[in-house]
Amino acid sequence: MILNQPKVFIVVLNYNGKAVIKKCLTSLFKLDYPNFEVVVVDNNSTDGSLEIAKGCFSRANFIKNAENLGYAAGNNIGVRFSLERMADYVLLLNNDTEVENDFLAKLVEVAESEEKIGIISPVILDGRTKEVWFSGGEILWNKMSSRHKQNIPAEDYYESEFITGCSMLVKASVFREIGLLDEDYFLYWEDADFSLRAKNNGFRNVVVSSSWVYHFEESEKNPKNKIYWLVLSGLIFFKKHTPWQKKYWLKAYLAMRKAKNLWDMRFNPSEITLTVNKAYADFKNAKL
Repeated sequence: MILNQPKVFIVVLNYNGKAVIKKCLTSLFKLDYPNFEVVVVDNNSTDGSLEIAKGCFSRANFIKNAENLGYAAGNNIGVRFSLERMADYVLLLNNDTEVENDFLAKLVEVAESEEKIGIISPVILDGRTKEVWFSGGEILWNKMSSRHKQNIPAEDYYESEFITGCSMLVKASVFREIGLLDEDYFLYWEDADFSLRAKNNGFRNVVVSSSWVYHFEESEKNPKNKIYWLVLSGLIFFKKHTPWQKKYWLKAYLAMRKAKNLWDMRFNPSEITLTVNKAYADFKNAKL
């Protein structure tokens, strides 16, 4: 049990979250952790979700962006707001989640147990099926992809190669040492990038097995958009972080993937094939 509870700012990034934002914030304001504030950063929603949140949750802080800045830049606004107000921790939380009332207390207790624990995650369950959605993550370097683990080890907490941005508790000292989320990523892979940077600077990324969050994944409703950003952001990630020993293999692997895409474009065209092709083209033209 923690005698002096550190101050936690919970940043909820919202973009057209009318279907989910109220349930998310309702669960947050039932937390049994006594020292937290909620910051809703709105990426210029057009569905009335910001107005709903403001009308129902006057205790929250609200920041409205003039445009959709994406995940990294949008969350960074909330992180800066929190650090300026002397946050000890910042929790980044998706708006399509609901939380157990003790999940934050359990995360903070583990985080406070060791100075070098820097990024902490709960176990994340699929909100509809109650199956494990994330219990740790690993980078599959040879396949230019990542994997969510879906088994919960017996330990109270354990290492993870990366922590998903769906629910990511970060010590303020991590931001001070490695900086904020990389805004080269509009959507996806920024969490793996941030986790890897933290790990490379001596921090531990851990998952707490008794802390639970439920994720009602809204991104599945727009698969074309999701695939585009997964491909483009993945290309950015592997360009930035591939170890030198794997660079030649990944160059050849990417050439094979592009060749398959061109084959599909010619002989088996589809919306997904066109979307992947656009991501490759936009990556080639990106200034990184």
